[in-house]
Amino acid sequence: MSGSNTIILNKMQRFSKAMMGAVLFLPVIGLILAFSSIFTNDTLFSEGSFLFSIGQMLGDTFWPLFGNLGLLFCIGISYGLAKNNKTEVSLVAVMCFIMFLGANHSWLEHSNSIANKINGEYFGTGQTEMLGFVVTDMGIFLGLILGTTIAFVHNKVSHIELPGAFAMYGGAKLTLIAMTPIIIFYAIFFSWLWPFVTDGIVSLTKFMKEADIYGVFVYGFFEKFLIPTGLHHFVWSPFQLTPLGGTIVVDGETVSGSQAIFLAYMRHPDISEIMHPALRFSQQGMTTIFGLAGAALAFYHTAKPEKKMIAKAILLPAILTSMLTGITEPIEFTFLFVSPLLWVIHATLTALSQAACDLFLVRPWGPSGLVEFVIYNLPLPVSLTKWPLYIVIGVVQFIVYYIIFRTIVVKLNLKTPGSRARSYL
Repeated sequence: MSGSNTIILNKMQRFSKAMMGAVLFLPVIGLILAFSSIFTNDTLFSEGSFLFSIGQMLGDTFWPLFGNLGLLFCIGISYGLAKNNKTEVSLVAVMCFIMFLGANHSWLEHSNSIANKINGEYFGTGQTEMLGFVVTDMGIFLGLILGTTIAFVHNKVSHIELPGAFAMYGGAKLTLIAMTPIIIFYAIFFSWLWPFVTDGIVSLTKFMKEADIYGVFVYGFFEKFLIPTGLHHFVWSPFQLTPLGGTIVVDGETVSGSQAIFLAYMRHPDISEIMHPALRFSQQGMTTIFGLAGAALAFYHTAKPEKKMIAKAILLPAILTSMLTGITEPIEFTFLFVSPLLWVIHATLTALSQAACDLFLVRPWGPSGLVEFVIYNLPLPVSLTKWPLYIVIGVVQFIVYYIIFRTIVVKLNLKTPGSRARSYL
């Protein structure tokens, strides 16, 4: 391997290690949220009961962490990549993140670009509300970009000694000062750049609807592939929440979007013999229940013997969270930044499973985890959703994921949890 390739590889390994600082907290957070989802299920526990109230409290306590993953990654990456004064760098990361939110919100406001909410939410607008600011929705990419930039700037300027009375502004304080113009530039630049990206996604969704099974495949791929950017909201939300997903008339009222259409079928299962085609775009939850379980098993089986207990402690709560609730970040982020190749394969296999469902007219409500799947689909006639065939396709998906992920981890010696390549876990 050439010297330049070695340098690049070392930097990628450092970045991956820095990522894991934040990633390793996600399984714990996700598992607690899984219990919250179970306790607040009104078909299992009556509203107002002790466990229902506990579930609400747990959800209200931990959901904000998932809503602010960008901040967590900004802190974790800047801490992991900084060569000195790591504690102070973490404080700088928090300040820079909040500064970006304020600057980006201010620019959107001054340019009259604040979006109007859709159904009370910012999904599908390209913006989101974070820590009280309406900002450009960049997903965790905001945290990745800021965290990496902060660490880079800190490593360049923190050793500079300022003369005389200015000495107190050295170290991490100088990092904050140097980051200020960069933050303002990012705030303006990304408010301009991200809408172009989202416009492309919107155009893509129109193609998906018109391209039959090929459109379903493209939908499945990009809905998964774009998760780290936050742009996946532009893929799923038009189909689930707007007339683009489909429209029916029930009891004299127009119902639009796959989610509302499915709920209409739950009230009137005799609307048609086969579920409405809008549900072609609501099968991504199969991967959360089956596919990622196969990936997790592959990671466990490729772990070092002495690291299997550690790998199990990371993977088990992560995959239980994914299977039960559809919260996939804890398991997906264990390999997203370790191997982009695995992420592309993950998105491709997700797309193939959804295309298979479309091929066999399998149309249950399946965008999330097992708890929601059971509650929504079991009350309806099997002939309407064909959910048993969904399970069969899911089992096949589990096997395919296991074989492919295990093969790639071994062949490429990837640093998955507990693997032979990962020396720091």
